[in-house]
Amino acid sequence: MTKMLDDYALLSPLRYTNNWLKIGVVGFGILMGISSQSPLVPFSIAICMSLATLIFGRVPPKFYLKLLMGPAVFVVFSIIIIAFFFGSGPELFGFNVLDYHLGVNTGGLSMAFLVFSRTLGGMCCLFFLALTTPMVELFSVLKKTRLPDSFIELSMMMYRYIFVFLDVAWCIKHAQTVRLGYHDLRTSLHSMAMLCSTLFLRSWEQGEKTFVAMNARCYDGKMMIFEEKRPVNFSEVALSLGYMVAIVGVWYVSNGMLEVSLW
Repeated sequence: MTKMLDDYALLSPLRYTNNWLKIGVVGFGILMGISSQSPLVPFSIAICMSLATLIFGRVPPKFYLKLLMGPAVFVVFSIIIIAFFFGSGPELFGFNVLDYHLGVNTGGLSMAFLVFSRTLGGMCCLFFLALTTPMVELFSVLKKTRLPDSFIELSMMMYRYIFVFLDVAWCIKHAQTVRLGYHDLRTSLHSMAMLCSTLFLRSWEQGEKTFVAMNARCYDGKMMIFEEKRPVNFSEVALSLGYMVAIVGVWYVSNGMLEVSLW
């Protein structure tokens, strides 16, 4: 991916929306999706959050689908295991593998479908926050929550240098590739070992340089984090409340339908 999540967050129109309002909407969606026993609620949350990200956040649909496809690989393996090895009820289909019977029953399929919907709803909520709020502003929000300063500062530096060392690793690997450093298995292992060792030394040196630079700038153990105050507009509050009311309505309807079906 040519652009990072922070690049889209910096360019998003929703960047200038109140951060606490966005965090509240995301937290509400995650809690409602987890608490629901019906997949209808998480799917509704996923649709609403995706539409908000694509329409209001102006994120390209192709990039958004690529983001969803990354965790989807792990989700697919998880729901396959759940469908075959968990649940009870009448068997829908099955087959034998080396004298061992594998089958999918109604309970396992329902559980797998619920896990998939919850995962999708949670991913869409988190991607909405990541694609509309830069990490620098999230750190300023964390500062307001009275978390330890050392925890926030370490998180900021780790986040900053992840991308620095990714760029260094990419440059080293590109240089190795043009010198045929990955043309067979033995050479690939040797090149990868050299890349890891060089990256470790670079990170150590960069840590020393950062420490010296911060001391030269009179670092006293605390990093200043500035937060821009953004008032909450009436339209934003109305839209957020409408979303919450709609999800609560779907939650009650789906739970009622579930109770009727169980009865």
